[in-house]
Amino acid sequence: MFLAVQIIFWLCLATLAYVYAGYPILVILMGKFFSKKIVRGTIEPTVTVLITAFNEEAAIAAKIDNTLKIEYPSDKLEILVASDGSTDRTDEIVRSFADRDVRLFRQEGRVGKTITQNNAVELSAGEIVLFSDATTQYPTDILRRLLPAFADETVGCVAGRLIYKDDSETNVGSGAKSYWSYETLLKQSESNVCSLIGASGCLYAVRREAYRPMYAEACSDFLICTELYRQGLRSVFEPDATCYEMTNVDAGDEMRMRIRVISQTFTDLWRNRDMLLPFRSGFFAVELISHKLLRYAVPLILLLLFAANGVAAMHSIFYSAVFVGQILFYTTALIGLLLEKAGVKLSLLFIPLYFVLANVASVIGFYKFLSGERFAAWEPIRE
Repeated sequence: MFLAVQIIFWLCLATLAYVYAGYPILVILMGKFFSKKIVRGTIEPTVTVLITAFNEEAAIAAKIDNTLKIEYPSDKLEILVASDGSTDRTDEIVRSFADRDVRLFRQEGRVGKTITQNNAVELSAGEIVLFSDATTQYPTDILRRLLPAFADETVGCVAGRLIYKDDSETNVGSGAKSYWSYETLLKQSESNVCSLIGASGCLYAVRREAYRPMYAEACSDFLICTELYRQGLRSVFEPDATCYEMTNVDAGDEMRMRIRVISQTFTDLWRNRDMLLPFRSGFFAVELISHKLLRYAVPLILLLLFAANGVAAMHSIFYSAVFVGQILFYTTALIGLLLEKAGVKLSLLFIPLYFVLANVASVIGFYKFLSGERFAAWEPIRE
């Protein structure tokens, strides 16, 4: 019995070590020694900036003003706002920019972000479509940063770098920033060695001819990379193309966002499970398994680790000490949540708090996926 729980304990620990450290080290090293070069060039294709919005009257005018300032020939730049059945003044505000060649596509029936994007792409005129959110502000040279990689005919998508800001320095915000810094490192490494498996939804550009309509419940900024890889096209990361967004500052808001994304991603992985086979998609399958599937399996691994550790603790001082450490870690996360609710900022607690929050979201997201609940329509979280 003691030997069995020891084996379970160390297997779980080894899996966690691979997910959070081993896999990043693997892709970093492979990127250094087996990097796929990108043939960049000076190109000037027609571009559609597609802004998808639902009830964004507070932000849409500033977004359009920001987009109009992009440095690019006006005869080659189209601004298209896709409104998913907005019920506020979003559409009215967009129409007020008609004299500046800003187009409105109104999607009736509130069908969700992905279907709205699908239908808007059909109406777009650009050879390259840049997908954006209504609250995302771009630097004026954003296209000069993104477009050169499209000179490489093997590139189907270029994703920019999202930088999160948290002016109020909350525990949840600090956790989100640290998590995203870790994710950005993985994105750069995966881009170097093979292809991105997902983009930041507020800043990625795609060859229009390679875009394929996606089902309503898809996490479109994740699935797009798989759809392109099926066509033999890479999705690459361009760290110099940056934008900024504010993090969620409330644990509940962050939890709801992550549950939605995780449930959608489980749907995408299941519907594209053939891409998880290495003999089918090569290293792209390793990326999907390591970065997504195993990451979302962490709650189960943690549960097995805790249970095995609890049994082993009855037989060994070492395992007893580790078990106490686990209990303290989860207690610290709980204290961090309580302090967050009370408005107390304590930066030392943001790592355990966000780690537990993210893994609880994985459990709930997986449950919603299994129960058949799907997320198509989206409700942007705004402070």
